[in-house]
Amino acid sequence: MTPRSALNRTLLALAGLVLLGGGLLILFAGLDLYRRHDLAPPAGWPLTTPADVLLGSSDRARWSSQGWWWWPAVIAALVLTALLALWWLLAQLSRHRPGSLPVGGTPPQEGVELRDRALSEAIANEAGALPGVGHAAVLITGRPGRHRTRIKLTLTPEGTPGATLGALCEGPIGTARRSTGLIDMPAEVRLQVSRHGPHRVE
Repeated sequence: MTPRSALNRTLLALAGLVLLGGGLLILFAGLDLYRRHDLAPPAGWPLTTPADVLLGSSDRARWSSQGWWWWPAVIAALVLTALLALWWLLAQLSRHRPGSLPVGGTPPQEGVELRDRALSEAIANEAGALPGVGHAAVLITGRPGRHRTRIKLTLTPEGTPGATLGALCEGPIGTARRSTGLIDMPAEVRLQVSRHGPHRVE
């Protein structure tokens, strides 16, 4: 999990908890569940009966008497919250994959580019054909100029991690770096062994 995805999940979890708590608070008050089930809410608990409101007339009068700065402060806080939410939404919609990569160097020769998905499939096909590899999955992430190759290999029971990694670096990864001209293209490899039943000895 990347730091960005961890931050996104944390923010989503916090927003979800706030919305869930507010929804339950309104639901309990609207359906008058406290009275129906003989529940005693804590002292000062908002919205305990269907007739309760979140901001009563006395509260509105008290805050309105604070001076001219009160309503501009509220509006500014709402605008800032809306802008932060919009910025976060646009950040989630931004591309997390490079889209296309140069062929033969940077800048691309004669405008020729290679789609990241096509390169991922080529690396996966070549890696899947290596001895001791049962399945290969490849994903190229990052931004233009800062690409990262994530490779997941499923080894057969006869495959050895050391030999497989050596063949992978010399074969598919080396071919991809030479074809794109991106020598500084980090690769992250995850190995797992395929499940197999116990061998029977007679």
